[in-house]
Amino acid sequence: MLYAFGFDRVGVLVGDLYFVDPAPNKGQEGPEHGVRLELRVLQRGELKGSIYSAQPIEVGQPIWRADFLESVAGQPGSFDRTHHHPAFSGWEPNSRVFVRELSADPLGWLGGKLADLDALVAAAGFPADAVGPDDAESLRSVAPEIVDATRRLLEKVRSGELGNPPRDAALAGASAVPASGASGASGASGASGGEPIFIRASWL
Repeated sequence: MLYAFGFDRVGVLVGDLYFVDPAPNKGQEGPEHGVRLELRVLQRGELKGSIYSAQPIEVGQPIWRADFLESVAGQPGSFDRTHHHPAFSGWEPNSRVFVRELSADPLGWLGGKLADLDALVAAAGFPADAVGPDDAESLRSVAPEIVDATRRLLEKVRSGELGNPPRDAALAGASAVPASGASGASGASGASGGEPIFIRASWL
């Protein structure tokens, strides 16, 4: 499931997530699931028909990511894998950053981050004009709705309704690329010849 909140030049996407890293860091072994939230650049495309035609909208480059993840084998509500990525190198996230305040009060921490768009953009290395003049205030006013959507998705993950492995990677919206692909991908073993492949059950 994917929620999208769009403003002038940026948007926030929130969706459930399941993945297994075939080469995890210590302490990050095994499947993870939860909710991923990304701050992304939004762009409007040229109309492809009359003035009444639907507006093409491109969800572009990521600015910031928060992963409200837990180990599948762990205790629900532990937030033991919860982290964020303050910056990206192009489309690839930089290393996971674990913050005590984030694990202690994830949704409260999220609300605080969404209330300061300028700080998120600056920390990510984007120019100030990457966002629209009213985007910070618009995001701040909608932040409670985004936090509530995140909470609802987390509840559905913990109930087993969302955040599950794909039944069929080719048909379930999962992405699969060779293990030699991007380091930011996620995956599980099972490709022909025993080679691990990255499988991510998520829109994000």
